[in-house]
Order: sequence, then structure tokens, then C-alpha cells
Amino acid sequence: MAQTTLSVRMDETVKKQFDTFCSEVGMNTSVAINLFAKVVLRERKIPFEITAFDDPFYSDSNLIHLNKSIDALNHGKGKAYRLIELGDE
Repeated sequence: MAQTTLSVRMDETVKKQFDTFCSEVGMNTSVAINLFAKVVLRERKIPFEITAFDDPFYSDSNLIHLNKSIDALNHGKGKAYRLIELGDE
């Protein structure tokens, strides 16, 4: 089977930690990435759950507040403000 090269951009610290982990479990980075690709193709899905990080901005209570505020603005209530960037003074 023909081989090809995959180039991936990654944070340097993450790469070093990943290389170390792979070495600790007896494989190199290339073997780990190939293993991941083969599992994805076999299972036809990412082999782990992907979730959003726990950001309070996306909490249920804040989303309710944001939707109420948007609704109020859409009905002519409330005030719109212009964001002033730092240094624009």
C-alpha cells in the first residue's frame, strides 16, 4: 500500500506532551495518528465524545437572558451601544 505524508499544525507544548505519552505506551506519534484514522474509518465516527467546554457564557441561564435581551431589542426596547476598542480614545 502506498504511503503519504500528513502535516498537522499543533501547539508545540501539546505536541511534546503527545510524543511523550505515545512513547510511554510504546508507540510513536505516527502510529497513534494512524490508529486514530483507522478507528474513525471503521466506526464511521470520532471514537470519543466531543463536548463544548464549560463556559459560563453558554450556560442555560445566560442564554435565556441573551435571548430575552435580543427579543427586547427586536421589539424596539432597550438601547444599543457601540463597542469602543482600547486605544481608540
